Amino acid sequence: MKFAGGAGYLNVDLLFTGLEHLPEEGKEIYSREFDTQIGGGVPATMINMARLGIPVKLLTFLGRDFFSDFVRKELDRFPIDYENLYTGDQMPVTVTAAMVTETDRSFLSFRNKKTVTPQIEEKIYQELKGARVVEMQEDFLHAYQRLKREGTVLVLDTGWSEELSVENYRPYLETADFYTPNRKEALKITGTGNLKDAAEVLSSFFEQVIIKLDADGCMIKDRAGTRIIPPLPGVLPVDATGAGDAFLSGFLFGLYEDYPLDDCVLFGNITGGTCVQSVGCLSSYVNREELLGIARKLKG
Repeated sequence: MKFAGGAGYLNVDLLFTGLEHLPEEGKEIYSREFDTQIGGGVPATMINMARLGIPVKLLTFLGRDFFSDFVRKELDRFPIDYENLYTGDQMPVTVTAAMVTETDRSFLSFRNKKTVTPQIEEKIYQELKGARVVEMQEDFLHAYQRLKREGTVLVLDTGWSEELSVENYRPYLETADFYTPNRKEALKITGTGNLKDAAEVLSSFFEQVIIKLDADGCMIKDRAGTRIIPPLPGVLPVDATGAGDAFLSGFLFGLYEDYPLDDCVLFGNITGGTCVQSVGCLSSYVNREELLGIARKLKG
C-alpha cells in the first residue's frame, strides 16, 4: 500500500493568547486564554495529511516525561501510524511558550540536544522505504539520499534559522525534489535582496521553484515563467502558528495524488489559509471533500 511519511521531532505549544502586550522583565501579566497543543513540524504535517485521507507514517521521538505522555494521548486521537525512535532518558520533545498578541507572536522554547545515530537513520530509511512522498527536515540526510535513489518524492522544509545559507544546506537542496521556503527564508538562504534573485539562485537546484508569499499567495518559477497562485480568499487571520506545516499538508496531498504543480500549490494555499483562522497548528483544517470543493470553486 502506498503511503506518505516523515521523520521529525515533536513540539508541544503552550499557547498564551489574547495578550495586549508582552510582559516586561520582572513583571507578570495574564493572558485571556490558554491552551496546550501539538506544535508544528513534520508531525503536524502528517496529522493534517491523515485528515485528508492519506495513509501516513510518522517516525518521531518520545520519552517517559510529562510532555511525551501528553503527546501520546494527542496522537492517539488522529488516524495516524507513528513509531517512537527514542530510547534515552531525557525529554526529546521540544516545549514552546507561544505568546500571541494582536500584532505578532513571540516564543520561548526548550529542547535537549539531539543526537542522530546511524542506527536511527537506518530505522528511518527502512520505515519510509516505499513511501510515495516524504517531508524532509534537518538531520537524517543519508536516509533521504537513499530514498531519493529509489524514487521517493522528497519535499524540503527548513523553517527559519540564522544558519540558513546555500552552503550550509547544499546537500539537502541537492537531494530534495521540491523546496518550500517562505519569502523571508528564501531571501535568507540565497543571500539575496529580492524574490527575483532568490528564485534565480534556487532554480540552479530546482526546475520548479516555489516561494510562499504568506497573504499574497505563492510564487512558482519554472520553464513556463513566473506566476502567482492566489491565496485562499476571505481569510481572517488569528494565529499564523503552523501555517507552513499546513501548507505542506495540502501541497504533499497534491503530489501524492499526482495533481499538476499549480494544483498542489493551490491545495497548500487552502490548507495554510484555513490553519491561520484559529489558534494553534491543528485547530482549523479541511478534510478531503472540503479541500477539493474549495479548489474547484477557486479554479472555476
